[in-house]
Amino acid sequence: MTTAQTQELDVQPTPLALLLLGREADPRSERGVECPGDLPSPSDPDLVARARAAKEKLGDKVFVLGHHYQRDEVIQFADVTGDSFKLARDAAARPEAEYIVFCGVHFMAESADILTSDEQKVVLPDLAAGCSMADMATAEQVAECWDVLTEAGIAEQVVPVSYMNSSADIKAFTGKHGGTICTSSNAKRALDWAFEQGEKVLFLPDQHLGRNTAVRDMGMTLEDCVLYNPHKPNGGLTAEELRAAKMILWRGHCSVHGRFSLDSVNDVRERIPGVNVLVHPECKHEVVAAADYVGSTEYIIKALEAAPAGSKWAIGTELNLVRRLANRFAAEDKEIVFLDKTVCFCSTMNRIDLPHLVWTLESLAEGTLVNRIEVDKETEAFAKLALERMLALP
Repeated sequence: MTTAQTQELDVQPTPLALLLLGREADPRSERGVECPGDLPSPSDPDLVARARAAKEKLGDKVFVLGHHYQRDEVIQFADVTGDSFKLARDAAARPEAEYIVFCGVHFMAESADILTSDEQKVVLPDLAAGCSMADMATAEQVAECWDVLTEAGIAEQVVPVSYMNSSADIKAFTGKHGGTICTSSNAKRALDWAFEQGEKVLFLPDQHLGRNTAVRDMGMTLEDCVLYNPHKPNGGLTAEELRAAKMILWRGHCSVHGRFSLDSVNDVRERIPGVNVLVHPECKHEVVAAADYVGSTEYIIKALEAAPAGSKWAIGTELNLVRRLANRFAAEDKEIVFLDKTVCFCSTMNRIDLPHLVWTLESLAEGTLVNRIEVDKETEAFAKLALERMLALP
């Protein structure tokens, strides 16, 4: 259909279309879409030099955090690299830094703001760098879920455990209702603690990490777990199903890790005899069950560091990290491949590119604060309470 025909029909773009085009914001979502100011062209040959100059001008006033899933062009400017929680704690350990530039996604920058001092300003180079998993659980949906649990007569028995990959609102809900936060590294410890406090757990927002931890690490059965779907009345569950369950899993997942399949595992074993399959616990249960090793991003890195020369590995996690590890260990004759044949970058994480980083650093160097991420005080207080419970885990 031509533009003229469209105009004749008086077709108006829907709010969703405008959101996807970056022309509108969704106030109920963790994602942002606006990035005021002019970005340098991605073809600008001076971008690296400009980033270095701006960072040098800022000196100790800026501290750049780089998540493992960032592109190489961005990660080269990170003062520290790591997973989301490690980076938030690293930021809190640098109180002299006025600006914390978080090269990651929105919920990570929120966590950094919660854990840093009021004097520090957390900046996200592109506000559209969100997280599909975090967006799968909104404050309104979780409040409605709690009403469903209350009506079923089990809310007092339920302890919420929320994955680090959640919005500040969800962390605050967790803190307010006596729960804790977990990472992919300490999910079992968090669940052990939660079952000491109550009889059931509401696990938010990643169903796969919750299921894998409960079944693989804690000896529960798949029948002990039910899946709460926020898009269905009463979560698609009966009161009897909720009362019988130990783990109430939220219907959320990682768009990257959720793509790996059992076929991916079987295919790579056929293609590469003797390969070790190492996957993240955000993968589906059947993928985790078929893998040789399962662990967090930090676990994956350490496992490859300790692997013998000549060993072969298929990694089920984000492609930027897998490619970086393959290059890093090539000299040690370690063959490292991506688990799936399909290229699988984290699309929102990849929104943090060199033009956005240059624009951010140059703006800060000129005294202009851009893209600040700031959590309101009430939300911060309850979210921090949940994070502190995690830090106190044995």
